[in-house]
Amino acid sequence: MTDMMNESSAGPSVWERELYAHLTTHVEAEQGLLEEYRAAAEASSSKALRYLVDLLIQDEIRHHRIFVELADSLKAEALMMGTDPIIPVIDFGRGKQNAVIDLTERLLEKERQDEHDLKTLHRQLRDVKDTTLWDLLVDLMERDTQKHIAILRFARKHAGRRTKE
Repeated sequence: MTDMMNESSAGPSVWERELYAHLTTHVEAEQGLLEEYRAAAEASSSKALRYLVDLLIQDEIRHHRIFVELADSLKAEALMMGTDPIIPVIDFGRGKQNAVIDLTERLLEKERQDEHDLKTLHRQLRDVKDTTLWDLLVDLMERDTQKHIAILRFARKHAGRRTKE
């Protein structure tokens, strides 16, 4: 990742430079963690550990990508590069707000049903929670569903109030 300086007289603020440094330092640290996870998976004779570490690697790859996108977006904004940042500004109010609200409400209902189904499945797996990875995986999916609900609530909230279309 490159330094966040340019030839403009204003340049990025101290806060922007510090945040950029934090993000890029984190990217470098995550790369080291990713390498450790890969080495651990390769060294292990446990199929279960390799499976779980692979899940962690997938998450770390996504985290790495998001941190890079955060840093690149901050850089684009701070240096006024004239390009859209990779991570867009909140613009749910553009266009048809009601369509965004309707969509998020429909998806929230489906996620809530998924949440209910996963809780039921979680209870059904109690007897194998100490002999299989299944219970853990369902627990992780429940957490993902909570994340999905938070994302959809955020989008719905920021879409604003319904308008007359």
